[in-house]
Amino acid sequence: MGRDKATLVFEGTTLVERVVAAVTPRCSPVFVIAAPGQPLPDLPAQVLRDEVRGVGPLVAVGRGLRAAADAGCQWAFVCAVDMPYLSADLIDMLADPAKRLGVDIVLPWDGRDHYLAGIYRTDLSSAIADLVAAGERSMRALADRVDTQRLVLDPQKALTNVNTPEDLP
Repeated sequence: MGRDKATLVFEGTTLVERVVAAVTPRCSPVFVIAAPGQPLPDLPAQVLRDEVRGVGPLVAVGRGLRAAADAGCQWAFVCAVDMPYLSADLIDMLADPAKRLGVDIVLPWDGRDHYLAGIYRTDLSSAIADLVAAGERSMRALADRVDTQRLVLDPQKALTNVNTPEDLP
């Protein structure tokens, strides 16, 4: 895209600020994984820096899950920063099935998997480390390896993601 999505401004706020504000009512602590040297606004979240750029989301998710586990959390909502309409309601829809079913991951499915908008067990960080050591970089590799439940949903505005500035309404 040529520009950092986290700092894209939508309706007067950066995307990262919007996402942090959306998850904060349901998630504590909140972690933001950022690239090395990536400028971010001040956030009411703990910013963790990737050690290397361009290795895909799996490494970042593993780092975030380790941090959440170290903070005493059994579950974590994992999401991308490019979701301008994300809301706590989506987290609520996914959290109950995660606890009730006892699975490793609950993903929303509306015709496709949304790997970066799901509930994950924090103890998956070791499975992620094994996958990364084996050369895997995709979230699909993790979801295919562990007990994953897909929650079938009608299309949700909250699952909209932005890949280019033109995708912003």
